[in-house]
Amino acid sequence: MDQTAAKYRRLDSREIIETVKALNIRVEKRFPDSGLGRISAELLRVAEENIARVQWIQKPNLFLRCATILMSVIMIAVVIDLVTHIHQFRMDDYTNFIQALDASIGSVVFIGAAVLFLVSWENRIKRNRALEAIHELRAMAHIVDMHQLTKDPESYFGRGTRPSTPPKRDMTPFELNRYFDYCNDSLALISKIAALYVQGYQDPVLLDAVDDVEDLTSGLSRKIWQKIIILDNLTRSLPVEKNVGDPTSSP
Repeated sequence: MDQTAAKYRRLDSREIIETVKALNIRVEKRFPDSGLGRISAELLRVAEENIARVQWIQKPNLFLRCATILMSVIMIAVVIDLVTHIHQFRMDDYTNFIQALDASIGSVVFIGAAVLFLVSWENRIKRNRALEAIHELRAMAHIVDMHQLTKDPESYFGRGTRPSTPPKRDMTPFELNRYFDYCNDSLALISKIAALYVQGYQDPVLLDAVDDVEDLTSGLSRKIWQKIIILDNLTRSLPVEKNVGDPTSSP
């Protein structure tokens, strides 16, 4: 497989960061000093932090693995030594034989559980760190949704009741449409950043967490698209002087 073909089979963390940068520039240019602009800037910082976390998670922790192997070998050696020095382990004495066998089985089970705990030690540390980052991305998705929540097209341009508190920023239909688009782009990028955690690190718990983030961002995006459709229908009925904005000259 050539490098060009492989490029389109894996998410590229550098390309994601560049896309977040481009989104932040467009938001700041269209809506300077806005809450959405600050969110996109924070999303850029989170993306850069998460790339470093993903690299740390995918990289083997040699210290933990060596410590796990050493401790496992020591524990298994101790069990073997105990078993070989049990003098009561004789077939001619049935009672002592059963007691020794029961103690040996219990020791083997205990040692097996301890070894399993040590072997999964590295995985649990990485999983907990990844889950913290995924929860952070989930919170950011809700924050993006909160910023578009009060922007109701019918209240802005339709027959709905105008909010008692005027909006902080007056928008034309075109600007409101772009605002919704930027919210959708932010949600999509949040989902892509989360997907990086399971690209090179297969863990069922993380897969479920990433799927939850993707379901969340998809659901929030559908609500925004409903507003875009309503806004498009309202825009067609607005007077020409109210429907301002040049989509060909703006990002």
